[in-house]
Amino acid sequence: MAAAGWLRRRLLLLAVPWRWRCRPHRGAAGCPPAGQVRAAFLRFFEERHGHRRLPSAPVRPRGDPRLLFVNAGMNQFKPIFLGTVHPRSELAQHRRVVNSQKCVRAGGKHNDLEDVGRDTYHHTFFEMLGNWSFGDYFKEEACSMAWDLLTEVYGIPKDRLYVTYFAGDSSLGLSADEECRDVWLCLGVPASHVLPFPLKDNFWEMGDTGPCGPCTEIHYDHVGGGRNAAALVNQGSPDVVEIWNLVFMQYSREVEGNLLPLPQHHVDTGMGLERLVAVLQNKRSNYDTDLFTPILDAIHKGCGGPQYQGLVGDADVGHVNMAYRVVADHVRALCVCIADGIYPGFSGAELVLRRILRRAVRFCSEVLHAPPGLLASLVPTVVEVLIMDVINENEAAFQSSLERGRRIIERTVQQMEPSTNFPAEVAWSLYGNLGFPLDLIDLILEEKGIGLDSAAFNELALEDAKRKAGGPLAGQLEDTDTCLDVHSLAQLQSNNVPATDDSPKYAYTLGQHGQYEFSPCQATVLMLYRDQSLQKEVGAGQRCGVILDRTNFYAEQGGQASDQGYMIHLGQQDVLFPVESVHLCGGYVIHEVTAVETLRAGDQVQLFVDEAQRLACMMNHTATHLLNFALRRVLGDNTEQRGSHVTAEWLRFDFDTKGPVTVEQLQQVEQVVQDVIKRNEVVHTAEVPLMLARRVRGLRAVDEGYPDPVRIVSLGVPVENVLTCNSEAAMQTSVELCCGTHLLQTGAMEDLAIISERQLVKGISRVIAVTGRQAKQAREAGQCLAMEVDSVSLRMKERITLIPEVQNISKEVGQLTKMVASTPMPQWQRKELQTILRVLQRTANTAIKKLEMQQAEEKAQSMLAKHCNQPVIIDTVPADSLSILMKVVNQLCDKSPGTSVLLLSPQASGEVLCACQVSKDCLPVFSAADWAMAVCTQMEGKAGGSSVVARGSGNAKGMQGALTTALEFAQSKLLK
Repeated sequence: MAAAGWLRRRLLLLAVPWRWRCRPHRGAAGCPPAGQVRAAFLRFFEERHGHRRLPSAPVRPRGDPRLLFVNAGMNQFKPIFLGTVHPRSELAQHRRVVNSQKCVRAGGKHNDLEDVGRDTYHHTFFEMLGNWSFGDYFKEEACSMAWDLLTEVYGIPKDRLYVTYFAGDSSLGLSADEECRDVWLCLGVPASHVLPFPLKDNFWEMGDTGPCGPCTEIHYDHVGGGRNAAALVNQGSPDVVEIWNLVFMQYSREVEGNLLPLPQHHVDTGMGLERLVAVLQNKRSNYDTDLFTPILDAIHKGCGGPQYQGLVGDADVGHVNMAYRVVADHVRALCVCIADGIYPGFSGAELVLRRILRRAVRFCSEVLHAPPGLLASLVPTVVEVLIMDVINENEAAFQSSLERGRRIIERTVQQMEPSTNFPAEVAWSLYGNLGFPLDLIDLILEEKGIGLDSAAFNELALEDAKRKAGGPLAGQLEDTDTCLDVHSLAQLQSNNVPATDDSPKYAYTLGQHGQYEFSPCQATVLMLYRDQSLQKEVGAGQRCGVILDRTNFYAEQGGQASDQGYMIHLGQQDVLFPVESVHLCGGYVIHEVTAVETLRAGDQVQLFVDEAQRLACMMNHTATHLLNFALRRVLGDNTEQRGSHVTAEWLRFDFDTKGPVTVEQLQQVEQVVQDVIKRNEVVHTAEVPLMLARRVRGLRAVDEGYPDPVRIVSLGVPVENVLTCNSEAAMQTSVELCCGTHLLQTGAMEDLAIISERQLVKGISRVIAVTGRQAKQAREAGQCLAMEVDSVSLRMKERITLIPEVQNISKEVGQLTKMVASTPMPQWQRKELQTILRVLQRTANTAIKKLEMQQAEEKAQSMLAKHCNQPVIIDTVPADSLSILMKVVNQLCDKSPGTSVLLLSPQASGEVLCACQVSKDCLPVFSAADWAMAVCTQMEGKAGGSSVVARGSGNAKGMQGALTTALEFAQSKLLK
């Protein structure tokens, strides 16, 4: 993944220090390059206004399952806005921040994919310049900074700028944001350029609930010349565009829909780099700036067609300019996403990226008529082969599908009646089987002036969604009942309620006989949380969150499931309060409890964790660290963790990979882990300053915020050793930043078995493993199934002459195949057995076919002797299956060309099988399908086939009449 890492670093690299020398609107030669524009923004807030410059977060969202991509600069700061940030984390220390954030808007709520190419300003990938205040400055300072940067630093003429503010909303009881209006007026903005707009334009919300507030937008008039363009603001005019949005978070939208004031006010601003550069380079189109022109030139060079002219709509004949814009935009998005570890795949963000790639391939191939490989050739040559390979493989895979799909669409259109919609079933087949994105189908049909039967298509989509309902992602959203809302968090902090001391969760020891001993913890109830409010008392039968001064319970975090257990009133042993789950919110540990009797703030309680569940989680968490180390040891140092989850039952680990892990590699990984288990290594832990921890060579850490100080977990090597300057100790063992609970020695794990391994998407694999007794059971199950497979293999090698015996073996192989696929067992062994079973199935099928052919040949010879030189053969013959009967018919026709044959075979069940074949000399007068249908109808059955061969079945009671019908039908056709 070196290339991906290189590109990621390049995308984060900011321009070198500079002096702003040029002013806009002097022509192309004197315009600032995009790198200087970005650098000016960052340095302005960092040096003049004391903001901390942060790097862009990856476009893969961190800890937010609701988002496919990071689509705004504020995504990484959500915990601050929601008040859930850990008070000891680096994030919690921020007051003023500035950055340039990589954003992707494709799929989900914010989806610009279908608009890209149609105009000159929509993009799937873009950079969002932003500055933030977390409880520091507010409207006056934010507006003043923005105006100063735009007019004094960038030199944008003031008369071309218009600002908007929130006009109020009577239904919400919100008055106009006159404070914001007055700030702009005081800054010297003319009243004619300060415009009020309603809720939909100037009120920003994070979601259905949560922080929100009025916003003020800055718009730019590309035309200028002293005109008043106020009437064009927010009217969709390409001449007057929004360039900067300043959001003032001062309210919280509650579940009931009402708004409450936030305890702290925040500022969140966002300005698209692409639009700003267009303004400063005096361009009307983002695609005419230096962010895109090199890519457009490379496209022209690669396809050899007409040059890009910036045309849109009807003026863009053949959609050539649209294709240029689509390809230029999409290749940027592909490079950024792949660099951040998102690969084209089949679900979530990976599926959206696949759509982006295929949309670009389609425009390259069918509009620009470019040779295969153009898309990958646009990736800068300095990016190594990894990313180019991913694009090349996907482009090649979709080229054949694109061609097939185009032929299907053409053929379907030719067969359609005039003024009808394109059939939904065909569109769904293109979507589901060939991987055509729906927007691509719509686009191709739109070019042909044809509509899609959307209602029928949506019904098919709904049916598919119902089939997929209840999948592995169901029910993974957080429990909002016991997660503190922002107002309750602020109330706790203002009342000086201390954060929960959860250090007792690490207070466990090994007893005299090697057993783990978990001490109970005595605590005081500080507050109760129910129905999104803090309460001093909760009655019996009510579900609530309990906030304590200290706890020995582990709250769900870092991929490890929370503890379970119970609490009791101190001195009251007979009343247990079961703890169902535990959450961490803003430094407070929330214990989810259903009160069995009244619970009050101030109560003294004693806490007991479920020791078996905790120990199982500890085993699996330590095993996860070992697995991470072993995968790197076997697959290479570039193997990066992409996610993990630990429960008492199993552990899941996602990681980068170039392809499926082989059987040999799985065995090697397990062996590395088992060696460490056998050595019974000591698990060392220590809290150290975050800055010091990050210097450890070979340290494993995922992309998430850590508290400071942070906990290091080291297997077999004391933490002080790995912290030694230039120490390589961490390169030889597992050393990770981790807040989880772990074993004290690895021997208690006993064993680890990887029971599943599969690729989630291109480049990312997922393994599931079990430890201890479950690992032992998995190995035993694998051995039992291996013995059964060996037994079948031996029987298959024997000379078997009876079809039913081989069919029984084939059936047994099928049953074993299902058992091997579904039984928890070592994955390497599963793969081995599946390979053996596939060979056995092929061998059995071949044997059955061979025996059937032998049997059919014998019966055919007997029939030929009985019906020598007859133009039509109609008879009954014993046959164990329709397959054999059909082979007898085929043999007869092969041995007696010109003969038409129909055979019936009565079965012990009372069913009669029918098979027939008509000589080609008798076509088209004589049809096998019609012949079989006439005969089987006589037997109250059914039949089907072609004009040459057909088959069917019926009831034995009508067999004699069917033979008569067969003869009469043949005579009627042959005598014509």
